[in-house]
Amino acid sequence: MPPAATAAGARELPHPARAEIRLEGVLHALSDPVRLRIVRDLAADSDALFSCSHFDLPVTKSTTTHHFRVLRESGVIRQTYRGTAKLNGLRRDDLDTLFPGLLDALLAAAARQAAVVGSD
Repeated sequence: MPPAATAAGARELPHPARAEIRLEGVLHALSDPVRLRIVRDLAADSDALFSCSHFDLPVTKSTTTHHFRVLRESGVIRQTYRGTAKLNGLRRDDLDTLFPGLLDALLAAAARQAAVVGSD
């Protein structure tokens, strides 16, 4: 850790800059049903930030951590610490700027699919 790093700085998580977000990474991140479910939940209130515990996912805590990491490293979500809570927000502005209409199309397709198979 560099000498100038602060306690708050040590809790910063790496995120790709907008220019580093790649289409194949976004599509990979959204190809998993659990990750797509997380993004659908975040998109329902895209201005809000939610803790990881907000999401009722059918996987273990360690697998949930993995899914959030994949979403963060692909540039789909931003994670920030507030106290001890890790908050998650959708990077809609970045995604819409880089890939206009992609997120809306994927979310609409996911909603149609969920309606057909009766899942959320």
